[in-house]
Parts: sequence; structure tokens; C-alpha cells
Amino acid sequence: MKDEVEALPLERRRELFAAVVAAQDEGLSVWDSRELIARRFGVDVEVVRGVEAEGLDGKWPPFGKG
Repeated sequence: MKDEVEALPLERRRELFAAVVAAQDEGLSVWDSRELIARRFGVDVEVVRGVEAEGLDGKWPPFGKG
């Protein structure tokens, strides 16, 4: 799955991460936000989880300046 995550351009991964965070901020559960964003971006939920982990580890906006 890591290869699928890394196949997405960094800008697209950051966009996906921000969308997941926004969905959760709007009140969706973690699981529901992952499913919604996976459908919206046309990727597997596991890809969303990988991007989510990368974003949290890298302190990407909105969590940091990464």
C-alpha cells in the first residue's frame, strides 16, 4: 500500500489529508471520513490511512507547518 500512497503526488496527498481532517472537524467519525475521502479522491481506504499517517507524522497543515 505504501507504493500506492507514494504514487500520489505530494500536493495531492496533502490535499487528501486536509480533506480528511476537515471531514472529521465537521463531525464525521474517523472511519466515515476515510470512506468519504476515499470515494471523493478515487482511492482505497488504506491509501487514505497511509496518507493520514504521513500527514500526522509530518505535521502537515492544519496540524503544523510541515
